[in-house]
Amino acid sequence: MEIVHFGNRCKVQNFSNADLRETQLYKTVEAFFTEIHAPGEGQVTDAADLTASPDGRHAAFTGTVFVDMARSPVTRICILALDSGEVQIRASVIGNDRLPKYSPNGRALAFLSDRAESGVYQLFLADAAGKNEVAMPRIEGVIESLSWSPDGSRLLLGVAGFGADIAGAQGGATMVKKGAGLPPWSPSIDTGDADNLWRIAYAFDVATQGYSRLSPKGLNIWEAQWLSDGALIAVASDSHSEGSWYESRLVLIELDTRMQRDVYQPTYQLGGPVASADGRRIAVIEALCSDRLIVCGEVRLIDSLTGSVRPLDTGGVDVTQLLWRGDNILEFVGHRGLETVLGEIDVAANTSSESWASLEYTFGAWYPSIAPAQQGVLAVSESYSVPPEIVKIRQGKYERLCSLATRRSGAPAFNQARIEPVSWYGRDGLLLEGWLVRPPGAGPFPLVMDIHGGPVWACRNRWQGRLRGAKLLADHGIASLYPNPRGSSGRGTEFAGLVRGDMGGADTGDYLSGIDALIERGIADPTRLGVTGISYGGFISAWLITQDSRFAAAVPISPVSNWYSQHRTSQIPYFDALFLDGKPSAAQGLYFDRSPVMFADRVKCPVLQLTGALDQNTPPTQALEFHRSLLEQGVRSVLATYPNSGHGIRGFPEVIDATTRYVGWFLHHFEQARKT
Repeated sequence: MEIVHFGNRCKVQNFSNADLRETQLYKTVEAFFTEIHAPGEGQVTDAADLTASPDGRHAAFTGTVFVDMARSPVTRICILALDSGEVQIRASVIGNDRLPKYSPNGRALAFLSDRAESGVYQLFLADAAGKNEVAMPRIEGVIESLSWSPDGSRLLLGVAGFGADIAGAQGGATMVKKGAGLPPWSPSIDTGDADNLWRIAYAFDVATQGYSRLSPKGLNIWEAQWLSDGALIAVASDSHSEGSWYESRLVLIELDTRMQRDVYQPTYQLGGPVASADGRRIAVIEALCSDRLIVCGEVRLIDSLTGSVRPLDTGGVDVTQLLWRGDNILEFVGHRGLETVLGEIDVAANTSSESWASLEYTFGAWYPSIAPAQQGVLAVSESYSVPPEIVKIRQGKYERLCSLATRRSGAPAFNQARIEPVSWYGRDGLLLEGWLVRPPGAGPFPLVMDIHGGPVWACRNRWQGRLRGAKLLADHGIASLYPNPRGSSGRGTEFAGLVRGDMGGADTGDYLSGIDALIERGIADPTRLGVTGISYGGFISAWLITQDSRFAAAVPISPVSNWYSQHRTSQIPYFDALFLDGKPSAAQGLYFDRSPVMFADRVKCPVLQLTGALDQNTPPTQALEFHRSLLEQGVRSVLATYPNSGHGIRGFPEVIDATTRYVGWFLHHFEQARKT
């Protein structure tokens, strides 16, 4: 195993800001991100928000372009010719453009841009080729979503007020705030009920270029779609707070009267509502969820006239997105175990069929997503060894339309490791699954277990460029395990619910038994084990080292360390109340028993924590509490807090710095363990 040596200019245990950028490891990490993002070359290296033109000739999408590695990438509207695979980038002098949507007649393309003011997305219209763009009148707030009315005369806009919460999936901070010309020393005021914190549905009339409010005051709109030209369906709550999303319901809003009526009150959480073309049927996903925008579960069919609700059969697939084909056929995409699956449901017969499934490829960002196209669907696809590519799935066949690989990342020699599915049994005999990134050569390898957030989420066969340290660790002979313990999605609501009321309980054994299995199989070296994770993964990586002494090093990222203070400082206090099923006012119970800070005296391994100062999801004080608790116990602890980052450390160049620290921490302490 090759180990990067830091030399005299920087000792990893000091992690000096002044010296870190001069180390060979930092330069190696920077080179890795340069290879996969091709800064300055004007190349699109990632895609989202796919939408196909009605004539079937083009697709528009949000493309990611890196100007350099000293700042986060810009996003641009891109047009893909579906016959040739040629991608054209629509240039913008400043700002970011995103979320293109073709009008029903295909003559116009709507999109959002913050070119007038950073972070404040407003509406633009262009022709079908994405040219001749025109800024529409400004609306107060930040536009988050848009969709055309069935007749193409209006656009439905989801508008968040300045200062509204942002979901953990988006960075866990708050929306752009307005200072109203106050001096910099002015205090920040929180009353809990300010008008600017709400999310409101508006209609934009294309002919008059005027806005009209569609949702009534006191109703917060998290997601909305057209039911017809005269009605909306929306996932809504009576409060604007991020935590209130967990208790949202499905609401129908009549536009002429502004009257609303509840059409479905779920047991769990809702996402992705869609209406049939005739407006008679509404389909929505219901799931036990950890985070807004990350919904994976069962399908409910609702009659918009009678309000009757029934579940739909999905053939064992946890669904992440729904699309109507006419009035009777629902297409879906989702998880079944480790597979990504496409299928359709005949709602009249309540039968489902599978059209495509794969362990090799997966679609979309947080969960699988697709876009309807003529005779098939479009998707942004990837796997560990395949950089993002835009594909069409038609009659069960996978057709590559264009690759977003760079010259270097697309080369066969770029990837020397391989990914493979693994399974093992928990301590109670429950079958568990995950993914293993295995370096070349024979084991046993040093191993880093990387734990997903949630807890209701799932590790998939993702491109190595999204896994931060996986390739860099593998290049140094270190394997990575990505487990899906009980509580993960893809195996039904009952499996996901096994973690509810027991976070850090039975799933603790799932992680440890996974490592045990890899040790028994000669894959993992028991003397060089590390653990890391983000969000819930940060909590578990902090928790495991209080419960087991096998680890040589740990790197919790955006963790929870104290459930008492997490409840009172996080933007989502409902989450811990739901998943711990306890009372944050109780002196004992799970709020105490599952808080890593309460057991810091048990930690033996060195700990590096990475956190963002703007994080409202798992506030930076959580990492600070654990850091100071460890120092009090004489444990080697380093805390890196990034002043401009939110949940998960996602911006550049912070990602390069954080990855260097993360990888360097394991390299150094695995080498120390080897020597002893």
